[in-house]
Amino acid sequence: MTRTPINELTDGMTLAQSFQAADKQLRVNRQGGKYILLKLSDASGTIAAMMWNADEAIFDRFDRGDYVHCQGRTQIHNGALQIIVTDVERMDASEVSLDEFERFDANQAEQNLSRLRELLATLSQPWLIRLADAYINDESFVLGFRQAAAAVTNHHAYPGGLLEHTLSMMELARLVGPRYSGVDTDLLLIGAFLHDLGKIDELRSSGEISYTDRGQLVGHIVIGLQQLTEKMAEVEASSGETFPAELRYQLEHLIVSHHGMLEYGSPKIPVTLEAVALHHIDNLDAKLASYTAIIDRDIAADSNWTNYTPAIGRKLWKKK
Repeated sequence: MTRTPINELTDGMTLAQSFQAADKQLRVNRQGGKYILLKLSDASGTIAAMMWNADEAIFDRFDRGDYVHCQGRTQIHNGALQIIVTDVERMDASEVSLDEFERFDANQAEQNLSRLRELLATLSQPWLIRLADAYINDESFVLGFRQAAAAVTNHHAYPGGLLEHTLSMMELARLVGPRYSGVDTDLLLIGAFLHDLGKIDELRSSGEISYTDRGQLVGHIVIGLQQLTEKMAEVEASSGETFPAELRYQLEHLIVSHHGMLEYGSPKIPVTLEAVALHHIDNLDAKLASYTAIIDRDIAADSNWTNYTPAIGRKLWKKK
């Protein structure tokens, strides 16, 4: 069955094809009528969908993560493309081409992981080398890391996105650190590596990207600190020495302050040069990835500008 990838859909198309149901919610409108709010996905991206005049029987036809056959049409609503679904039925996995829905690029992940190992190999401080080895030689950690997403919606929100974001930040750390004599490049590099590792357990990357129970209750900053404590204990056990207290505190500070501001979720604001640099590198990479995604999926009629995006408070110029 020929299908049109989500990133190739345009306004006014009539559809009768397969999607993966990334999310579904049964809601009630102001008049008491029920409708289903859907998030449909494939390997090329995700799209919102609505099914009006729905009920529990239709809602229970399929579960989150199932493949579904949808009939309907595309339309633009508030500047974004969506699908108005008129019929939906569950499909068996044998009825679809799985490669049309797999968002994880295993080959790219292996390339990214290989480059990340190269960057960690440039560390010169013995304790940081041991710490990096404790992470990267842990097969269970690496398996989770290579497939984890960096976010649910904002940036690098796809399997393998956390590794891509982390590697990008580490590349930037190697460029930025040597430019400033007061910055410890080793510390900044390991901070870029460590800062978001808690997201491996905070987010569920298989099927719909969503928060785990631990992620909802604890969050990636605290989870990242717990991971760091465990790895430091492993280093101490293998070396027979105590991890230097001041270095421990600096590493912990890099994790707890990387959001930059208390209102953005950081328990502490950055107070070391490495922490200040880490926050801005993180913000730069996340913002550029997020804004690029907005431009790529924009469907504005104006070829020069995107639609106004409330989340960032502006239109973006689209490079010709």
